Amino acid sequence: MKFRAKIVDAACLNHFTRVSNMIAKLAKTCTLRISPDKLNFILSDKLASGGVSMWCELEQENFFSEFQMEGISAANNEIYLELTSENLSRALKTAQNARALKIKLTNKHYPCLTVSIELLSVSSSSRIVTHDIPVKVIPRRLWKDLQEPTVPDSDIIEANLNGELNLKIETELVCVTTHFKDLGNPPLASENASQARNPEQMAEVHIDIRKLLQFLAGQQANPTKAVCNIVNNKIVHFDLLHEDVSLQYFIPALS
Repeated sequence: MKFRAKIVDAACLNHFTRVSNMIAKLAKTCTLRISPDKLNFILSDKLASGGVSMWCELEQENFFSEFQMEGISAANNEIYLELTSENLSRALKTAQNARALKIKLTNKHYPCLTVSIELLSVSSSSRIVTHDIPVKVIPRRLWKDLQEPTVPDSDIIEANLNGELNLKIETELVCVTTHFKDLGNPPLASENASQARNPEQMAEVHIDIRKLLQFLAGQQANPTKAVCNIVNNKIVHFDLLHEDVSLQYFIPALS
């Protein structure tokens, strides 16, 4: 397996850093999937994360000026690596105002993602800062558990078909509800999903507020569009869309 990539554009580097910071806030450990045209950050360890899962997708051509990879075989031209998200985020924090960033898969007694950052000094000469991030290579037999999640037909998209969304917080002492109106309704995944649905009927799901706050606090991708899909009493699915990054995040209902 081989992987090496380079970023020289400052805007692309800053954007990649923001995505890395967002992933670190959402997942302590994640899987990095490398394919010829995309990078994916994946969280699917449902037992360890309380059911939360994540699928973040980046088109490599929108970030990297150079990108070379060879997977485990011609038929399976992909690489799956497990890493601590904070390690990558911490390494990229030193890349502010960098001239270039290089990422390479290396073996230094153990597999690593080696991040090399070319910085300009006061004298205009450059210096290189290198971070070796330990990774675990995930074998082919486990890839089936790391595929893009399938999203079931939602009972209603964005709470109801009239474009109304309510966020409610309940405690023993108080109940606070925030109402959103005139939201858009994107097309349903299934043509028959809501033919008999009353447009005013609400779909609801009871979730852990800490998981929702973690998701909202971690957002740094500045999406141009956000979709909230609710499967009644089962799951809430957020889909954040940017021109070169997409993030799917799933929060299950409390039992």
